Amino acid sequence: MRNFQITIQLRCSDKEMTDDILLQVNDLHTNFYTDEGVVKAVDGVDFFVRRGETLGLVGESGCGKSVTALSIMRLIQQPPGRIEKGQILFENQDLLGMSEEQMRQIRGNHISMIFQEPMTSLNPVFRIGGQIAEAIRLHQGLPKGSAMERAVEMLQKVGIPDPETRVKEYPHQMSGGMRQRVMIAMALSCNPKMMIADEPTTALDVTIQAQILDLMNKLKEDFGASILLITHDLGVIADMAQSVAVMYTGKIVEYADVVELFTLPKHPYTQALMESIPKMDEPVPEDMMLRTIPGIVPSLHDLPTGCSFQERCSQALDLCGKKDPPLIEIGPGHLVRCWHYGQR
Repeated sequence: MRNFQITIQLRCSDKEMTDDILLQVNDLHTNFYTDEGVVKAVDGVDFFVRRGETLGLVGESGCGKSVTALSIMRLIQQPPGRIEKGQILFENQDLLGMSEEQMRQIRGNHISMIFQEPMTSLNPVFRIGGQIAEAIRLHQGLPKGSAMERAVEMLQKVGIPDPETRVKEYPHQMSGGMRQRVMIAMALSCNPKMMIADEPTTALDVTIQAQILDLMNKLKEDFGASILLITHDLGVIADMAQSVAVMYTGKIVEYADVVELFTLPKHPYTQALMESIPKMDEPVPEDMMLRTIPGIVPSLHDLPTGCSFQERCSQALDLCGKKDPPLIEIGPGHLVRCWHYGQR
């Protein structure tokens, strides 16, 4: 069993493995300074995304998934937020060491992001085509006419009918599913190497959700991009991801190949998430109640001593209330933060 930091270094010492990794996050800490105290929203997060891979980042609301994504893009509002320490290596270049001007060349051009709610991400007073073309002109240097042609082409690629007419419309004239397609078109307009999708199917009905996920998979294959997919929907992860990182109170508590995670979840939190999914092959409980995780995610202002999941855990040990467990590798590529597997 080895510490995750050591594992990352061993893997990345190999030239072939290093070339295969597009994004690597090491010991990332992001805090928010509020009147109630310091909130450790991201607390020592480690993970990496290979070229052409989809990594799923899962967990309940308030676990730090979106803050991790915003930290990678360096979009944390300062104040009250601040990235305290860590490394965010994109193609072996540390994004945290770049100037703001350098980051503008990265955002949208090499790393793009699909936000949770497209209605709040799209500017309501500008036409759809102009918003897509603006990013193309900024990063690709195309003239206005060519950029607009590219915008029409991208709307066609994401399955929007009559794109020549749609580019002239405003966001409020489109449905939620159409606006999400526009966001995907904008995210892919500059052929980025990586796409961060933060709850891309939230508030969409299941039919549109399936269409959006199929679209993302197809475009990933066409463009060869990697995806960091943030969601609390394990069904989406099972369909989309190759690897999964499970987050709880700002920490990665389990990290594994998607098949192994769904087959042999090790952390009590991951097991509880799996048990809360309805299963078609099991009889309906007599009380008609689905299994749930007791309690709620603790406040990041006042986390308990030791493991932050202990108060909700049915397998808690005495040690869990005294000391936070390290992230331990229990098998090839399978890492768990739990005293049931760590050295006590």
